[in-house]
Amino acid sequence: MRKVWRDVLIFSAIAVFIPLVILLLIRFTPHPPIGEMESAREILSEAGTNKADTYSKKLFNEAKSFYDSAMVNWQKENKRFIYFRHYDRVVMFADLSAKKASQAMDNSISSSSNLKIKLKQKIESLNELVGQIDELFTTYPLTSEIRNRISKGKLLLKESEIVYNKGQYLLANRKITDSEYLLTESYDNASANLKNYFKSFSIWKKWVDKTLIESKKSRDYSIIIDKFSRKCVIYLSGTKKYEFEAELGSNWVGDKRERGDMATPEGMYKIAQKFNGSKTKYYKALLLDYPNDEDKEKFKSEIAHGSLPASAKIGGLIEIHGNGGKGIDWTEGCIALTDYEMDLVFKIVKVGTPVTIIGSMVELKDVVDK
Repeated sequence: MRKVWRDVLIFSAIAVFIPLVILLLIRFTPHPPIGEMESAREILSEAGTNKADTYSKKLFNEAKSFYDSAMVNWQKENKRFIYFRHYDRVVMFADLSAKKASQAMDNSISSSSNLKIKLKQKIESLNELVGQIDELFTTYPLTSEIRNRISKGKLLLKESEIVYNKGQYLLANRKITDSEYLLTESYDNASANLKNYFKSFSIWKKWVDKTLIESKKSRDYSIIIDKFSRKCVIYLSGTKKYEFEAELGSNWVGDKRERGDMATPEGMYKIAQKFNGSKTKYYKALLLDYPNDEDKEKFKSEIAHGSLPASAKIGGLIEIHGNGGKGIDWTEGCIALTDYEMDLVFKIVKVGTPVTIIGSMVELKDVVDK
């Protein structure tokens, strides 16, 4: 019996001891930080989805670096005997990775939103600038270089709008920056040229005032050509009677200086002759007394001072004629109206009717503010 009880006690002790040892082994076995690593990986992935690698690059790279350090330490610990493993550094790096990734994601969302707003405002501003350029300079004789820069700037602006609508804000920003440079520089150069041209406004105004006073006194017709607004305005007794669209020389800005410069002259002239039928190739024509004495003196002065070559010839045969309505400035210096308009003008004017050609009837500030 004693042996039986002893065997029972031994068996019972073993039965209790083995599970206890197993429990202790389980209890003190280091647990790999699977949850912490999965959490860090998920936040890092979410940050990448929100383009943190683009809009918060520094923080995002730090988050990736901490995650990589966590993986390296995890692999290092896994090579050790199971009960000698310590995952504290793995957890620390995983937590740091999650924290940095979360910050990078928040910064990215904020930066992306701010950039989106900024780009939208910039696109609207540049479209307004394009509107001003088109209004002021579509028919203004600019150099081919400036025209090309304006065209390129407009194209880049359109491309920036396309990629902006696709959410590619950094690419949109680069295109907008290039577009802004081209458009702003071109506008500034063109505006400087326009401002310089309008320095003659005080002279133009005197010519207009004198023309209208004479029209009022004579109770007869007079014509004013406003080159900038492309208008042929006909007055009777100093009061506006008719207004037509006019087409000019292709190089109309400024006064005509020499033959072949494609410029429409500026000054106070009179109708010298009237042509119709086979006498003109432009349906009907009103020949002006250009060059007048003032034009001749100015031409001689430019030759004398060397601003024109000695071989230069003074221009002539400036007319108001038909065949207009093309929508562009195409003449060699004349003023073109439609044939229908020429019928009316030809009928009401006579040899000696004043024709005053100016840059503009309104000041530059009024032109820009329109």
